[in-house]
Amino acid sequence: MKNIKHIFFDLDHTLWDFEKNSSLTFKFLIKKYDLNVSLEHFLKIYMPINFSLWDLYRDEKITKQYLRYNRLKMTFEKLNIEVSDTIIDKISENYIKHLPDNNFLLNNAVTILDYLYPKYKLHIITNGFHKVQHSKIINSGLDKYFDCIIDSESVGVKKPHSKIFQNAYNKSNASSLKDCLMIGDNYEADILGALNNGFEAIHLNSNNQALHNSCIVINDLIELKEIL
Repeated sequence: MKNIKHIFFDLDHTLWDFEKNSSLTFKFLIKKYDLNVSLEHFLKIYMPINFSLWDLYRDEKITKQYLRYNRLKMTFEKLNIEVSDTIIDKISENYIKHLPDNNFLLNNAVTILDYLYPKYKLHIITNGFHKVQHSKIINSGLDKYFDCIIDSESVGVKKPHSKIFQNAYNKSNASSLKDCLMIGDNYEADILGALNNGFEAIHLNSNNQALHNSCIVINDLIELKEIL
């Protein structure tokens, strides 16, 4: 990858430890709202519901409001816990508010950013809500590394849509698509989205997704030192 000059990172599950930070936020909320459930049991039900609804949201099949409310509503229903709509709305609001308060990064994230920062122009392309994603980046100290931060809410479409990659390419002022590399954890959104839009790609397979030969696959960010 000798021609690469611009590296675009995904945020959640790639640099920012979403699972850990989300778990800590729900630990706080379960206590705050005195919910009769353990954190472990709650997350076991919530996580697959959240992933499935995010897939629908990414594909423009549901709204942001539907996602935020129903991932909790469906979880409480499966847990057989009665929670009023008013409280669900409050938990949803507080989850978004407090999620960026926890700022654990993935293993070796800072090490690899310190390594890449002097050599490349670094950017972020993230599927997420503008205010939340930017708060995560600032609160975790990641903002100092990145020239451009492109979030799906601001662009109006989500990865793997071509518009968000084109928007990122234009904002980066890269001279050629051959200069651009995307690094992310989601095969469909990050990897196929990048490859279908002329970017190179490296898949951080942090979620044990199915093996493939579409691009270079790594299991830890530190492996980028051997590639870049």
